[in-house]
Amino acid sequence: MALEKLRSIWERTLTPIVESMSWMSPATITWLALPIGILGGLSVYLATEDSLGVTMLIGGGLLITLAMAFDGLDGPVARATGRVTRWGDYLDHTFDRILDAVWIICISASVFVNDVVLGLSAAWFTLLGSYMGTQAQAVAGTRNYRGFSRADRTILSIVAIFLMGILLHFDNYSWGSYPGIFNHIEINPLSIVVFISALGGIWTFLVRFIQASKQIKQIDVDDPLPQPNSPKDESD
Repeated sequence: MALEKLRSIWERTLTPIVESMSWMSPATITWLALPIGILGGLSVYLATEDSLGVTMLIGGGLLITLAMAFDGLDGPVARATGRVTRWGDYLDHTFDRILDAVWIICISASVFVNDVVLGLSAAWFTLLGSYMGTQAQAVAGTRNYRGFSRADRTILSIVAIFLMGILLHFDNYSWGSYPGIFNHIEINPLSIVVFISALGGIWTFLVRFIQASKQIKQIDVDDPLPQPNSPKDESD
């Protein structure tokens, strides 16, 4: 949520870049983000605990950053060139959800976390939180950005990936193990970001559900939906 509040400021700083990319279709920019983002996730997943792993982590972080840059440019380019479409918005949200899941699962499946089930759970909770935002928009007409936003989660993940690469270079990337049922997972930047994403997804789901329920109930009071006619009595 903190970074979502900076969206308008961020878009103003992009003006020169948006102008230079105005010749491109906004949908093309959206499509470019998908393979770049997937490659970034795979680079993190395939990273090993050696010098090659350092390169792959840094490279993965750079690819994910580039994917996020493209993701942040398609909307401004569409608005600046008068090419805003429902399809573009739909495509952007779809790819966002795909990359959200890919990044969390790849991080969790990497040798540094090594728990795919945890990654799938974190991805599930993340998607639930995102679903509440888009569903609120579909029903109430306004987008809900409360909670642990995609921007917050992605920036945190990128920082964790770069930090992991630096710590791996100095061979100081493990700080023990988690307690209880998670004692097979090492405490490090990547595992921490997976747990934060999972908890953030749950929190986002609850926050957005509560806010949307109040808003939608008020809309029902102010503008009730037309009700179907009661069936006529068969004796009539």
